[in-house]
This record gives sequence, C-alpha cells and structure tokens, in this order.
Amino acid sequence: MQEQEFERQGSTKTIQVNVRVIAATHRDLSSMFRDGQFRENLFYRLNVFPIEVPPLRERREHIPLLVHYFVSKLSRRMRKSIKTIPDPAMDALTNWPRQGNIRELENFIERPVILSQGVELKIPISELSELKSAQTQAGSSATTFEPAERKAIIDALKDASGQISGGGGAAEWLGLKRTTLQNKMKRLGIEKKDYTR
Repeated sequence: MQEQEFERQGSTKTIQVNVRVIAATHRDLSSMFRDGQFRENLFYRLNVFPIEVPPLRERREHIPLLVHYFVSKLSRRMRKSIKTIPDPAMDALTNWPRQGNIRELENFIERPVILSQGVELKIPISELSELKSAQTQAGSSATTFEPAERKAIIDALKDASGQISGGGGAAEWLGLKRTTLQNKMKRLGIEKKDYTR
C-alpha cells in the first residue's frame, strides 16, 4: 500500500498500481492495534482520512429518502407499481427507534412491498407501534441495569489494577472476552480515570 506496488502470488514481476483503498468496519481499530489485535502499520496506512458514519437513529432526516429508494428498488424487482407512501406510515418509520441499521430498514420495507396491491404502500403501523413499545420497555429496564453493570466493571478493573486482559485481568474476573469487555466499557463510557487509583 505504501509503495503502490505488488507481486502476484507465484510471480516475480512487480506491478505498479495507482489506487485508493477504501475500507469500512464497525470495530474500534485504534484500540485493537493498541491491544495488539491489529497491525499498527496497516492501521496507519488505512487511517489517512477517517470518516465516521453515524447510525440511522442519529440522522432520521435520511429515513424518508431511504424508504423511497428501497420501495422503488424493490418495486422494480417485484414488478410492482407502488408510487405513494402514506404520511402516517412515513412518520411511523421515521420515529421507529431502530438500532441504527439500514439493512434492517430495507428488510422491514420488503414485506409491505410484497403484500401491497396497487400504487400505495401498505405499512403495518400497528406492528411498528408494538416494536416501539417493546423497545421502550427493554430500554427502561436497561437503564436501571446499566449503573450496576458499570459499577461491576469498574470494581473488577480496580481489583485487577487496571489490567483489562490476560491472567488476573478484569475480563477474566468477569468471565468475559477482552473484546466484549472493551465494547461494554466504550458503551458505558468507562475511562481509565474511572478505575485507576
């Protein structure tokens, strides 16, 4: 990547290239290379111009555009002639507290496209309401659990003298994989100052 050249496997001829590499991941590569889980030199080669794409729940203004795109794409594939999406249905989709996954939105749209007859998309709004209610209840129980989970992780890190992984590390104390513990720490906003004495 640095020299913009490579050799095909089994060949001795060096081939010059002029390419731009674009890579995507949902993982935290910077913490992975610090923990020896990702090559540092590769990280710096890839991290020339990082772009963070926020989850869909943080950019709800994009949802109507995506819904129209998915309906158009799926309608063509299924030889449908859906032209309109009712406002209540679009409002329900825009306010549905999904986890931020565009693929989830596309998969949800596919069933109404299959079932709709005529030019109007029929969205099961009642189903969206039930999902929203279930997620709200799950979220309320999660918020009461999070402080206890955060305290347990911080206590384990303190007992392990700040060591996350390896023998006697907090991950071992908690019975978690190192990566699972690191993801929980990130989600709960646990920083080094919280567990260093």
